Amino acid sequence: MSVGVRAPIAWRKELWGSPLRAAFTLALLLLFAWAGFHAFEWAVLQAVFHPDAQACRAVPHGACWGVIAEKWRPILFGRYPYEEQWRPAVAVTLLSLTTLLSAWPRSWRWWLLPLWLVSLSAFGVLMRGGVAGLGAVATNRWGGLPLTIGLAVVGLALAFPLALVLALGRRSEWPLIRTLCATYIELVRGVPLISVLFMASFLLPLLWPAGWQPDVLVRVLAGLSLFVAAYLAEIIRGGLQAVPRGQVDAAMALGFGRWPVQRDIVLPQALRLVVPALTNNVVGTLKDTSLVTVVGLFELTGALGLALGGDPTWRPFYLEGYLFIAAVYWVLCFGLSRYSGWLERRLSSGHS
Repeated sequence: MSVGVRAPIAWRKELWGSPLRAAFTLALLLLFAWAGFHAFEWAVLQAVFHPDAQACRAVPHGACWGVIAEKWRPILFGRYPYEEQWRPAVAVTLLSLTTLLSAWPRSWRWWLLPLWLVSLSAFGVLMRGGVAGLGAVATNRWGGLPLTIGLAVVGLALAFPLALVLALGRRSEWPLIRTLCATYIELVRGVPLISVLFMASFLLPLLWPAGWQPDVLVRVLAGLSLFVAAYLAEIIRGGLQAVPRGQVDAAMALGFGRWPVQRDIVLPQALRLVVPALTNNVVGTLKDTSLVTVVGLFELTGALGLALGGDPTWRPFYLEGYLFIAAVYWVLCFGLSRYSGWLERRLSSGHS
């Protein structure tokens, strides 16, 4: 309680404790007020909200949110056929609801894995079609928010088990396994993601047998998963090293086997310790999906280029489009960060 009483006093001292600090604080407040007023004037007072390009050009000092009202469907769904866009809408909603349910600790039960299998299968069927009377849609026409969410969720789901194996392998007592895992991690972490995507998209097809090549989305997803797994492995390894060795020795002395010790004692504690770092990597992966544009897959940011690049009427209003996309990313990333804080507090209760 004493810390809570002193904290406001400390903040007041930091901001107004001397004439120089008070002057800097006042100057910053005035600067923020000036910038905030002009931003509000541009974004609200002088903005055009209805889809009228002529009205937008008539107000050069105001935002043109009408471009979002006009182009929201190609921005959110990319080149997916217009009359079939209900399918990606349902698919991404189903995948998002499954993800939200999985974030609730009370749902961590045996039925969660079958639910994920059903959800991912439904996502693939709705997006790809070709069955149940749904028209087939090639993966190169997928785009927008469903592709962003799908790549992030499926990529992380595939990367996490591999990361666990790599983290445990790097701490193995067998030198060969330890060396192989460390080599893989360091090689992957030593190159940028964009080069991995280029290799997965353009180099791997040259290595496959003639007449059989995986779909570009499959190749990109594989490259993304392998890349993310290397970073997750190092995060998990840090958590494993933080678990006291004495707990392992005590469990082994009580007759526990090596794998039960890792599964029931070490891994739960290690993962609890690295929740903030794992969330940071998840947020980074979500934003890194924007790089798939360079290999011909148009996720949220790439879909904006498609929506405005070929329309000279709305092409001048890229800024408003990017602000809309930034708002979508911010909502997703801020939600993840808040969930991370809540989960960390929940898992840490009773262990402080």
